[in-house]
Amino acid sequence: MQQTPASRFFALIPCAGNGSRSGAAGPKQYQSIAGQPMVLHTLAAFAAVPRLGGILVVVSAGDTFFDAPDRPLNAIFSIAACGGSTRAASVLNGISALMAQGAVAHDWVLVHDAARCLVTPAQINALIDACQGDAVGGLLALKLPDTLKREQGGRVAATVDRSDKWLAQTPQMFRLGDLQTALHAAGEAVTDEASAMEFMGQAPLLVEGSAQNFKVTYPQDFALAQAVLAARIQE
Repeated sequence: MQQTPASRFFALIPCAGNGSRSGAAGPKQYQSIAGQPMVLHTLAAFAAVPRLGGILVVVSAGDTFFDAPDRPLNAIFSIAACGGSTRAASVLNGISALMAQGAVAHDWVLVHDAARCLVTPAQINALIDACQGDAVGGLLALKLPDTLKREQGGRVAATVDRSDKWLAQTPQMFRLGDLQTALHAAGEAVTDEASAMEFMGQAPLLVEGSAQNFKVTYPQDFALAQAVLAARIQE
């Protein structure tokens, strides 16, 4: 009987968003933080994980950011100009691109937000270690630290029990084939990969992340990310 080849690990970075909430002039993932564009900090973390079989960045058609000759990580990752109008569409197109490059359905894909530039190689490896033997896969997440309120008309309507509440982060790691099927079924409205897997009746594994692995979304987030990265450089 022919043995199934060991599953490989690939990273997929959707990088086609316009960052409308960030207040930045242009896509937020290309704004400079701690001396270089945000997305390059993100890619540096993944480039430091040797067991990844490839890193694919999904950009919008016509995006020339990675064409510049001074991009230091060009040799480590590949670019696919197949970004869609939603995150789910970009991820689906990226999965197709990975498969066209030789990835197969039972390989794992770690999908990560380009704007989560504070992720570390240790966090990526922790997710792989926790999920590679799991039947479903999972995601980095953080237990909700604050009291949670439900709002009605601008006022507190109730205090919500937070004991079982988690903030979803990325990377989120699932089998390529399973995630492709789930995204097709769930549609483009889902905002993360775990939601698509949940739509299929699956229960992704929660792997504890870090409060520093936040997504740069609003103008004030840039200063916080700058401070964290500057502190790391000085360590």
